[in-house]
Amino acid sequence: MAEIRLQNLAHSYSRHPEGAQDYAIREMNHVWQQGGAYALLGPSGCGKSTLLNIISGLLSPSEGEVLFDSTVVNQMTPEQRNIAQVFQFPVVYDTMTVFDNLAFPLRNQSMQEARITSKVTEIAEVLELGPLLQLKARNLTADEKQKVSMGRGLVRDDVSAILFDEPLTVIDPHLKWKLRRKLKQIHEQFNITMVYVTHDQLEASTFADKIAVMHGGQIVQFGTPRELFERPRHTFVGFFIGSPGMNLFEVQGEAAGVRFGNVFLPLPQALLARLPELAGKRLQLGIRPEFVQVSDAPCAGALAAEVIHVEDLGTYKILDFRLGGQTMKARLPEEQAVPHERAWVGFPSQWLMLYADDLLVEEQP
Repeated sequence: MAEIRLQNLAHSYSRHPEGAQDYAIREMNHVWQQGGAYALLGPSGCGKSTLLNIISGLLSPSEGEVLFDSTVVNQMTPEQRNIAQVFQFPVVYDTMTVFDNLAFPLRNQSMQEARITSKVTEIAEVLELGPLLQLKARNLTADEKQKVSMGRGLVRDDVSAILFDEPLTVIDPHLKWKLRRKLKQIHEQFNITMVYVTHDQLEASTFADKIAVMHGGQIVQFGTPRELFERPRHTFVGFFIGSPGMNLFEVQGEAAGVRFGNVFLPLPQALLARLPELAGKRLQLGIRPEFVQVSDAPCAGALAAEVIHVEDLGTYKILDFRLGGQTMKARLPEEQAVPHERAWVGFPSQWLMLYADDLLVEEQP
């Protein structure tokens, strides 16, 4: 196991990068603590796989350093780093048995055969591969092959970290939840540093203790699933996390609050005090659909809105409404009556976020 530290790290596939647009990874500093279960979450093209390949040693960074337990490993090969990497598509030796696939890295270390048998049997039991040990790998299903790929990393005692690059992409949907649960159990049992790359927020939140959200070659927020949901520190996190994503709309600052269209919303005094320093920046308010209060009759502090559309998803409903020239969404529980034509909506102040140039504006203490 190892602590993995990224120090002033950046990477460009261009020989002569001229600006931020030429970098797949823009300068970042980040730490993966020893023994942690982490997810690297973001859309295609945001730099996730590039970053993973830099950590593993498959790619050398243009700038900065990768450190394992305070040792710079930039010039070390993947083998020297003792990294196990599980790729999107299963990598197995088809002509070998499952046992021989799992034993392969141990035999390369010249481990005694009795010890190999013990280790392989232990990992096979954890991954539910015991009955398949004598089968040729070519006879396995896609999810069984992926388990073998994972097992080759887990069977080693010297592994610094296991890196997963969208490992469940080729797995049948009904089997994905089983493998996600199995990975979580494995981490709890072996306490190995794990970094799991995915574009699926459900995979990230069910596997990881902490999630690093990537956007445009940068980690824009690092936190628990709850922190990312309740307090997104970047508008992209608000948009990308949640289903549906956060309502975001541009506003103009005024003496006692902000305005969009003909709607005025007051702000807490601590945020009002920061408005002068935000002059010239693009201001947005954000609130998650789950936190929008909806009523079919006027009530204190509520605003009249036009109901546009209702989507019934069985256990909950999504209400689209128009307010102050902006189209927004609210998530209603299954049992709540749906307003017709007009609804009264409220934005609780504790869930209303103010952003300046996409970054969360914090209240001054």
